[in-house]
Amino acid sequence: MSRIGKKPVPIPAGVTASIEGKTLSVKGPKGTLTLDLADEVRYAIEDNGVSVQPANDTKRAQAFWGMQRTLVANLMTGVTAGYAKTLQITGVGYRANVQGKNLKLQLGYSHDVDFAIPEGITIATPDQTTVNISGIDKQQVGQVAAEIRRWRKPEPYKGKGIKYAGEFIFRKEGKKK
Repeated sequence: MSRIGKKPVPIPAGVTASIEGKTLSVKGPKGTLTLDLADEVRYAIEDNGVSVQPANDTKRAQAFWGMQRTLVANLMTGVTAGYAKTLQITGVGYRANVQGKNLKLQLGYSHDVDFAIPEGITIATPDQTTVNISGIDKQQVGQVAAEIRRWRKPEPYKGKGIKYAGEFIFRKEGKKK
């Protein structure tokens, strides 16, 4: 039994949810999101929210149950509050700024890195060493943050690179004489 899956996902005020065929569509103040429904799970829109139940007693249906409920909850949060990630850039001469639909990163390479900002994502740089990524799709926000971080992961000796805000970088001791 899934403790997470048993609870129905509440539908916040100002949000409408509808099931059409194999697609759940959620519309709210920040936009519209859709989710392709899994065959192993049954979905029902009730007065108190969206309930998710396994379609049968197979192990696969039990495994999908809690995950699908969480994906539905992510849709509700996305269209009401949205998601955000913050990246911090550490290193001498490392900086970032938004120029139109591109994020220009200077990360110690012989060239600047131009990262094209995808549709549905908003990137802001309040200062040269902070990158704020926001959007309504949790998966897309996390993926964009990971792709930007991949250009220069933090190294363990000085901590130079791009890290998530609040991330702990394990430091190694340098060479001894």
